[in-house]
Amino acid sequence: MDNSPQQRTRTYIAARRHHPAWLLLASPRAPLVLGCLTALFDFAENGIAETDALQALSEMLANYAVQDEYKIDPDNTRIQASRELRQWIKRGLVIERGQRLYSTDALSSAIRFIDTLDNRIMTSTASRLSVVQREIENLDVGLNPDASSRKAAIQRKIKQLEHELAEAEAGHVPVLTEAEAIERIREVYGLSTGLRADFRRVEDSWREADRELRQSIMSEHYHRGEIVDRLLDGQAALLDTPEGKVFDSFQKQLQQKVELDNMREQLRSILMHPAAEKALNRAQRQELKRLRMQLVMESQTVLQARARSEKDVKAFIQSGLAVEHHRVGQLLNEVLNIAQELDWERQTVRRADSPLPPIGFTLGNLPLVERLRFKSHENEDERELDLSPQDSDLSGVEDEFWDALDGLDREVLVRDTLAVLAQEGHPLTIAELAERLPPAHDLETLALWLGMAREAGIEITGESIEELTLIDAEQRRWLFRLPQVLMSEKAFDGIEWEF
Repeated sequence: MDNSPQQRTRTYIAARRHHPAWLLLASPRAPLVLGCLTALFDFAENGIAETDALQALSEMLANYAVQDEYKIDPDNTRIQASRELRQWIKRGLVIERGQRLYSTDALSSAIRFIDTLDNRIMTSTASRLSVVQREIENLDVGLNPDASSRKAAIQRKIKQLEHELAEAEAGHVPVLTEAEAIERIREVYGLSTGLRADFRRVEDSWREADRELRQSIMSEHYHRGEIVDRLLDGQAALLDTPEGKVFDSFQKQLQQKVELDNMREQLRSILMHPAAEKALNRAQRQELKRLRMQLVMESQTVLQARARSEKDVKAFIQSGLAVEHHRVGQLLNEVLNIAQELDWERQTVRRADSPLPPIGFTLGNLPLVERLRFKSHENEDERELDLSPQDSDLSGVEDEFWDALDGLDREVLVRDTLAVLAQEGHPLTIAELAERLPPAHDLETLALWLGMAREAGIEITGESIEELTLIDAEQRRWLFRLPQVLMSEKAFDGIEWEF
């Protein structure tokens, strides 16, 4: 790579002209746009609504309209906010999809650059040097194929761990000093910020791959097998990048919930240390506290971007053959419509050369267009309605059809409820009824019991609440909070139930 001043200058010039982060920082309204978008994206789980961003940016422009340096027309802040927002969407600072805006790595890079201007993230030279020395040692051990060297390195680690264990058993537990704790906390915060940036780069890469895949589908230059290959190859290439490996390792950790729960508890313990208030400000402590939740949200956004590509390819494969047939029919219909507009009475037209070879056999009694028509016209008046019985095999019906018919039998449930109340001989709550009559349709059953109590005139208030836990067919536990109602056989005497 050429590192000459001329090459670096050309690279910087290209970045200043095309990179969204540089364009934003160089724009006159950069503080207003950054302040508005940062506040909106901080607590966004699935992007932000475009209308919310437009309203927030319009209010921001109105607040600073008195300052001439921003060149804001106080009477048209809404129009200026709309133009500003569309401009940054076009330049790739944010992504618009389905009337929602999503952040990009370029916006995160601009925010991180602004955050570092006031030196909020500082790590001492000693801390950085120790990290570099440790990584150099680990890298040297990992690259050395000599078995004796590897054995010696492992023995050194064992001796160090045995020494630390002996000190702990003797009651000597050294802890970090306040200065060391501040350095380590800041280092953890810096690494966590880099993690979110990695996830954002993976998301941007997947969106770019999704755009290229959509273009290849629309171009019609690839058949269905090649489209599937491009999808799989693109996913494998993205996971092979450094940020893709970070994302893949985090996805594997998501399957081990214990490790994530431990990380959350450890972060809480770290933030409760007195040194945390000196190492980070309030906003940074809150950001570090929400690290696990933010990483999960970022990973969900990445998976949604990948799922869109898979959904597009699936729809393309399923509908490809039908679309091809439909296009052939449309083409034939266009040809026939043009043929109908020709004057076939003229002999010069009938004897003119045609690029189409002769097709079909001669039917002199039918017009030419009727011989070639893609779909023949049928007269609806001549068709008779067939009302004869038709036999079919029910074994071919899908299970979803029978599940949809499996509803609550209200009459049987009311009869069973009255029988249980008569057998018990004393009032029962809904939770006690559920123990004796386990609900197969939880919400419908509970609603029916509450309706029976209301029909009987039993007072239902929200002052006394009881909890009911049910387990579904997939062994998932569901907690219901219901008003405590006493239902008895005497209260339901004389009521005619309607179903």
